[in-house]
Amino acid sequence: MSKIDKYFDILIEKGGSDLHLAEGQPAKIRVHGEIAAIGDETLDRVTLNDMMEEICEAKRYQNYLKTGDIDFAYALGNRARFRANYYMQADGLGCIFRIIPSEILSLEKLKSPEVLKRFAHFKSGLVLVTGPTGSGKSTTLAAIIDYINTNQAKHILTIEEPIEFVHPIKKSVIIQREVGVDTLSFSDGLKSSTRQDLDIVLVGEMRDPETIALALTAAEMGSLVFGTLHTNSAAKTIDRIVDSFPAEEQENVLMLLGNSLRGICSQLLLKTADGKGRCAVQEILVEAEGLSNMIRERKVAMLESLIQQGKKEGMQLMDDALWEKMQNKIIAPEDAYMKAKDKKRFESLVKT
Repeated sequence: MSKIDKYFDILIEKGGSDLHLAEGQPAKIRVHGEIAAIGDETLDRVTLNDMMEEICEAKRYQNYLKTGDIDFAYALGNRARFRANYYMQADGLGCIFRIIPSEILSLEKLKSPEVLKRFAHFKSGLVLVTGPTGSGKSTTLAAIIDYINTNQAKHILTIEEPIEFVHPIKKSVIIQREVGVDTLSFSDGLKSSTRQDLDIVLVGEMRDPETIALALTAAEMGSLVFGTLHTNSAAKTIDRIVDSFPAEEQENVLMLLGNSLRGICSQLLLKTADGKGRCAVQEILVEAEGLSNMIRERKVAMLESLIQQGKKEGMQLMDDALWEKMQNKIIAPEDAYMKAKDKKRFESLVKT
C-alpha cells in the first residue's frame, strides 16, 4: 500500500471526484462540485514529495521535477483508477487526481441524448466532444466508443494522455496508446495511425495546430475521428479550430472542416438540484444541409438558427438544454442562470 492511498480511500468513501494535494496546504477533495479540506494537517515538501514519487515511474518523476508538469494514470489495485496531474505552484509541489470510474457507463446510464448514438454510426469525418476541464468529456467519449465496441466490429485506436478508461474486448479491436509512453505526442500517434488500417481514431486532446491538421486529414482520408477541445459551444469550437492556424492557412482549414465535420457535443457538468450528484447538459450540432457552406464561409453566427431548426434531428442549444433540465427540476434555476447565454430568459426564475 502506498502512502498516498489513505487519501484515495477517503475520496472513494465520500463519493468525491478529485483529490487535491499541494505543498503548504491541507489535502482537499471535490464532492459534487464543491471542494473541502479533509483534515487540518498541512502537507510539507518531504511528505508530499515522498507520496508523489512513490507512485510515479522514476524517469517520469525526474522529468516532472525538470519541466514542472506531467500527466499519467494510477491504479489503486482493482478498486479505482485515477488520472494524475503533477504541477509546480508558488509554494512548491502540487498534484490533482481525478477518479476514473472502473465501469464504463453506457450512454443510457449517463442519460445522454439519443442522438449521440448517431455519432457512432458515421462512417468517416470529425466528431468533437467539447467543454471545460471536468465537464465529463472523457466519460461521454468512452460511452460512445463502448457503444461502437458493443455493436460494431471496427478497428479503433485511442491516443490519450493518460489512458483513462480501459476498454475490454467486445466486437471491435481497440488499441490504446498513451502519449509519453507508447508515442511521443498526439501528432506522432496520429501520423503513424494513417498506416494502421483504422476505422476509428480517438484523439484525447486536439491541443495544437499540427494535431488538429492531422485529425482533419485522417477524417478526410476516410476514418471517423473523435476529438476534444476546451470550448463551450459549437460556434466557439469552429472559431477555436480555425484561429489556431495562421491567417494564410485558415481558408484551407475552413474547407477541410466544412468537408469533414459530422457533429459537435458541447458539454457542461452541473450540480443536481438535490445536491446529491452531477448531471451533464449538452449542446448538440449534427451534420445537416447547409452546415458545410456555413463553415467554409465562416458564418458561425448562423449555427444557432441551424441548431434550432434541427430539433427533430436531435440538435439542441445549450440554453434550451439548461431550460429543459431546470423545468424537470434536475438542476437549480440559479445554476441554469449562471451557465446560460441568454440570462434574461432565466432571470424571473432565480431567487433574489
